[in-house]
Amino acid sequence: MSKERKDDKTKSAKTKAPDLLNRLEGYENFLQQLKDQVRRSQVKAALAVNSELISLYWELGKSIVERQERAGWGDGVLDRLSNDLAVAFPEMKGFSRRNLYRIRALYQAYRAESEFVPQAVAQIPWGHNILILEKVKEPSERRWYVAKATEHGWSRSILGMQIETGLYKRQGKAITNFSNTLPALQSDMAQEALKDPYNFDFLTLGTEAQERDIEQALVDHIQKFLIELGVGFAFVGRQYHLDVGDQDFYIDLLFYHLRLRSYVVIELKGGEFKPEYAGQLNFYLSAVDDLLRHPDDKPSIGLLLCRGKNRFVAEYALRDINKPIGVSEFTLTDSLPEKLKGQLPTIEELEAEFR
Repeated sequence: MSKERKDDKTKSAKTKAPDLLNRLEGYENFLQQLKDQVRRSQVKAALAVNSELISLYWELGKSIVERQERAGWGDGVLDRLSNDLAVAFPEMKGFSRRNLYRIRALYQAYRAESEFVPQAVAQIPWGHNILILEKVKEPSERRWYVAKATEHGWSRSILGMQIETGLYKRQGKAITNFSNTLPALQSDMAQEALKDPYNFDFLTLGTEAQERDIEQALVDHIQKFLIELGVGFAFVGRQYHLDVGDQDFYIDLLFYHLRLRSYVVIELKGGEFKPEYAGQLNFYLSAVDDLLRHPDDKPSIGLLLCRGKNRFVAEYALRDINKPIGVSEFTLTDSLPEKLKGQLPTIEELEAEFR
């Protein structure tokens, strides 16, 4: 094929798509409507204000979806919209083809719930919304992460970590006797504060690690441990000493929960749950309530963290215990993905850290 014919074919391919889009009936009027929406939003408030930005994106997404459904326009129109809106508003970011797809996805995700942008969605940054839209597909789960991100002020990285570790499916899932040992409101709050299982993969200790190794590593990585425990936990101490009847006893990990207004006693067990563990923890809770609890504090709560548990055995063990106790499993990394090997501390480095 001659060079001239190749050039003619290339020119034809370049002009074919614009010619097709030029035949979109009503496109120019539709583009003008979107420009007007942007200008009205600029008048109301600076687009740096997050709620106004999300509201604008909601309206743009709604207009795009409704016009595509009514006129039968394909996704190719988003390319043209991206170029034309970027030319009309050169000072603004957010009109890339990729972001227009996200804007449309925002409206499609929540349109069944509300004609207007959901209030909670408008309260979290656009980057948070993108993360939830791309990583979470179930509507009820999406709403849950939106609500929790708003309630706790999660950063985008923390939100991403909570999604990756499946917090939605773990929160409030511990086996407990709270309904029998705590007032209704306190019981619901305490149940929500616990999860099952707890994910300690950040320790990179391996499944062969012993109880004291895990305990020490959790304290060494207290910031990540507190994030995994959840909002409200304040660290009090490790191997916390109790003097009962002139005998010495030591609690593995002691916390205070700021929202529950109660001490939380955590005992780590390296193997499967055993009924006698509940009796031991019940004893510790009695001692903490007597020796540490302030008159304004709520009843202390116990949490047994075990490598594994039989649900029926745990439920039977807690049935007649008169102190509020929860039982959850914890997980450790068994083996590292290939892509992470060489990027994490060596055994020697970890040993040096724990000395």
